[in-house]
Amino acid sequence: MDFAYLSPPRQLTEIISRIYQQRLTTTSGGNLSILDENGDIWITPAAIDKGALTPEDIVRVRPDHSYEGRHKPSSELPFHRQIYEARPDIRAIVHAHPPGLVAFSIAHLAPNTAINPQSQAICGQVGYAAYALPGSELLGTYIADAFADGANAVLLENHGVVTGGPDLLQTFQCFETFEFCAQINIRASALGAFHTLSDEQVQLFQRAATPMPEFTPSLHTSQELELRLQICEFVQRAYERQLMISTGGTVSARVKGNRFLITPYGFDRKYATPEGIVLIDDGQREAGKTPSRAVQLHAQIYRDHPEINCIMSAQPPNATAYSIVQQGFDTRIIPESYIVLREMPVAPYGLQYQQPEAISAMISTSTPVILLRNDAVLTTGTTILEAFDRIEVAEFSAQALIQALSIGDFVPMSEEKISDLKRRFSL
Repeated sequence: MDFAYLSPPRQLTEIISRIYQQRLTTTSGGNLSILDENGDIWITPAAIDKGALTPEDIVRVRPDHSYEGRHKPSSELPFHRQIYEARPDIRAIVHAHPPGLVAFSIAHLAPNTAINPQSQAICGQVGYAAYALPGSELLGTYIADAFADGANAVLLENHGVVTGGPDLLQTFQCFETFEFCAQINIRASALGAFHTLSDEQVQLFQRAATPMPEFTPSLHTSQELELRLQICEFVQRAYERQLMISTGGTVSARVKGNRFLITPYGFDRKYATPEGIVLIDDGQREAGKTPSRAVQLHAQIYRDHPEINCIMSAQPPNATAYSIVQQGFDTRIIPESYIVLREMPVAPYGLQYQQPEAISAMISTSTPVILLRNDAVLTTGTTILEAFDRIEVAEFSAQALIQALSIGDFVPMSEEKISDLKRRFSL
């Protein structure tokens, strides 16, 4: 689906549906808007079930403040209007009450977005608005002032969050990524002090886009076409399972030898399409497409490990929390966790961009999963399903470990039990 070709009412209902389905707002909470080129504001209605909105429910507000629609516009319309006046570059706004960011808003703090290189770039400058009565002009003034100072994401004291951007999809992605940062901050804090990235470290990611020569495939084999479809199905499944967010996660699959498919750079994970997947062949990229910035790392792993046919990296919140803390991710919690994950070494930040061969050297049949410091969980497998299962088991295991902190001390499986598992399953 090409989101940009949807009408404003359909864009708004598509995004509010995503927000609601991901439990990032409630039936009664939140509002979204789009500023049309003629000055009209399309906005979600007041007091209508956010889990069941249709395009016909969206309200069109004219510049003279009159409106068209079968409902009243959101009571928060004043701050939407004030933001648009303060920032002419902003054409869409998302406001909601996701639990992680609400936690920060009631603690009068803001989450650190420098937990990985993508998040800081997507969220941009973060602002803070003092409390004022919802729907009031004063609240609008506080929020608009924060945006006027350059913020793209503004935390509202004892309230929620507002994000703004050049279009609704990018605005939503900023909102979702900001909540992702909040969740990682919260989980990592439960594990102890956590490490954030310097501006110089973030720049390593920005410089990772190595130009690749193009080629035009002479044909697309049936095997390749099937792999394209499988990659998309698992990316979308990972998104639905909240193992990936719209702006994070890479999947590749070997076609043959050094020929493999990989997800593109800068795509929305919910809308992955087979035609968007990029074919790589001996260091060349499919013409007209930009592969993930992890392409060189994946190419190195495929060269070094003929037994590996799929590589995935994702940022599920609990497992990713372990990538930014000093505490190790102990997989000795239940048999499945140890069998599927084995030991999980941590790769120092930046190796994936500067020394992909060092990351590849850490991987083996007995070490199929590694944590990339301040980045992601990276899994490998003989099939796409196997690599996906390892992402899922990593997240479930990390969630259990973090939840156990509120119950008592974690007691890992004994060395004797681990030895029995190794013998029984030939690990």
